Amino acid sequence: MGLIGGIMTVLFGNGTNVLRDTAQVFRENAEAGAARELDLQKTVLAQFGAEMARPDHGLFDRIVDGMNRLPRPLLALGTLGLFVSAMVSPIWFSARMQGIALVPEPLWWLLGAIISFYFGARHQAKGQEFQRSIAQTMARVPAVADNLRSLRALADQDDAPDTVIQSGPNAALNDWKAGR
Repeated sequence: MGLIGGIMTVLFGNGTNVLRDTAQVFRENAEAGAARELDLQKTVLAQFGAEMARPDHGLFDRIVDGMNRLPRPLLALGTLGLFVSAMVSPIWFSARMQGIALVPEPLWWLLGAIISFYFGARHQAKGQEFQRSIAQTMARVPAVADNLRSLRALADQDDAPDTVIQSGPNAALNDWKAGR
């Protein structure tokens, strides 16, 4: 009994819990961690509240705050506007999209990076072969010019037929034409 009592006194005796104290060295006390987290949240909320309750918000601060709220709704409404314009005036829309076809790929990457960083997302830019994309873009110029001429001709006609304007060979369409 003396040996077991001695071991129990070492582990749990003298008003302390040696096992608990030892375990807290390797693992955080959940209750103490929750209390620290609560204090942090209270401090952060108090700081945010103090920033928003400042009576010294002038006209400039209100304008900047308003402008910071604009990009997301403008992007969403602009995208919906593109769909509406495509339905209302397909020829006008197609002419604008032909212009977008000439935008070099590195600019699309740059736009994606700007938008990604603006909205807080991480963006890891991949190295692009700039000369290759410029050559590809320049190779599309004749097809885009032909498409624009065709679109202008369609716009000048009173009854524009349902035609498809393509920028390159279409194997499926060629097979269909050969079968007729």
